Amino acid sequence: MTQAKITGTRAKRGTFQRETAVPRAKISARETSDTRQAGTEAVEHAVRRPGRPVRVAGTAGQREILLGIAVELFAQRGIMNTTLAEIAHAAGVTAAMMHYYFKSRDHLLDVLISERLEPIRERMIAALSGTDDPVEQLVGLARQMVQIGVEHSWYAPLWMREVLSEGGELRVRLEQRHGRGPQEAFIERLRRAQGEGTLNAGLEPELIVLSLMGLTLLPLAKLGARQFPHSPQIASETIAQHAVALLLGGVAGRKP
Repeated sequence: MTQAKITGTRAKRGTFQRETAVPRAKISARETSDTRQAGTEAVEHAVRRPGRPVRVAGTAGQREILLGIAVELFAQRGIMNTTLAEIAHAAGVTAAMMHYYFKSRDHLLDVLISERLEPIRERMIAALSGTDDPVEQLVGLARQMVQIGVEHSWYAPLWMREVLSEGGELRVRLEQRHGRGPQEAFIERLRRAQGEGTLNAGLEPELIVLSLMGLTLLPLAKLGARQFPHSPQIASETIAQHAVALLLGGVAGRKP
């Protein structure tokens, strides 16, 4: 075959390829446009980076699930002993997805306080504001603590581990957020009640709320950890009644 014929054949072949390629490109573009307009999950997933969740209905629910698992692990293991990667593994998602919702552990802790602990704090404040009688306030607070511990199994162990314990991760953050103003105001209110004779003068106001937490949260935390294997009859209502009985009557059932 001559050089001229070879060149002509190649030219024809190239022309054919270009002619056939153009219609395919047009069809592909048309199909892609239609698909994007339909907004299918497959196309959305294809254009996202690996690990980044698809924006579909239920994404907010995924965030709630991850936060809930994080809180449970923090209560069981402690904040310092739990990484974002471990939370992701427990949730069955990638570490990238965990970081998509919570940029860092500091961010996660801020969300935990705002969305989990702050509503509980509001309930505590409401329990104190229903009456001016300090004894009724403390009884209401004790019952509210137990009720919260029942509704949220993570609350008592997390509070004992990360707030009441010296050096707890949440303790510092809560003090930075609220300071000691509300606590000191309540302590002063208890001191005035002692001066008025409506509260036992033998009590130390600084220790009253701490003692109340010990009466309610500590037993709930122990029950949650199943450390009362020989006392299955102890229930949340029993803990509340026990705390109230100690508040009102003490061990001897009479005034000292």
